[in-house]
Amino acid sequence: MTTPRRALIVIDVQNEYVSGNLPIEYPDVQSSLANIGRAMDAARAAGVPVVVVQNLAPASSPLFARGTEGADLHPVVSSRAHDHYLEKSLPSAFTGTDLADWLADQRIDTLTVAGYMTHNCDASTINHAVHAGLAVEFLHDATGSVPYENSAGFASAEDIHRVFSVVLHSRFAAVASTDEWIAAVTNGIPLERGNIHASNQKARASRAAA
Repeated sequence: MTTPRRALIVIDVQNEYVSGNLPIEYPDVQSSLANIGRAMDAARAAGVPVVVVQNLAPASSPLFARGTEGADLHPVVSSRAHDHYLEKSLPSAFTGTDLADWLADQRIDTLTVAGYMTHNCDASTINHAVHAGLAVEFLHDATGSVPYENSAGFASAEDIHRVFSVVLHSRFAAVASTDEWIAAVTNGIPLERGNIHASNQKARASRAAA
C-alpha cells in the first residue's frame, strides 16, 4: 500500500456562505467551519500542503462581488497558514488557474476537497481532478449545500448534499468524515473508495430486502 501524496484544497470558504446572501443550510455551517479548521490544522501538522481558493465576481454581481465583505475569506481560513492561493471565477478550481501545474510540481497524487459548495465548486473540482488522473477525497462534514427551487423543481440543502455525496463516492471520490480523514493522514493510508457497480448492487439488494 502506497502512502498518498496529499494536498488539501479549501474551496471558497467565504463570508457569503456564512453571513451573506448564500447561507449554507446543510450540514450546519458552524459545524462545517469547525471541521474545515480542524482539517487545515491536521494537514499542517502532517506536512500536507494546503491550497486556499477564493471565488471572486465583478462588482455588479449579487454574490462574491470583489471588494465586498461577502467575498472575503472567512476567518477560519484567513487566520490559518496556507501553501498556495488561487483566485477563480468559475466552479472548478482548475479552470483558469495554475492548480494543475502546482500539484504536478509538488508531485501530488491525491487531492482532498473541503469547502463550499458540495454540489457546485466542490463537485466541479472533483470531477476535473479525476479527469486529470488524480485520486480524490471529499470531506462530507467540512462542506455544505443550499436549497434550490427553479423550473426543474425543488431540492432541499440536505437532499442535495446527501445525493451528491452518494454519487461522488460511487465513482469520483472517497467520501469521508474529517475524523476519518485525519486518521488516514496520521496513519499514511488511503481512504476506501466506492465504485458504480458495488454501489448499484448494494442499492438493489437493499430494495429487494425491503
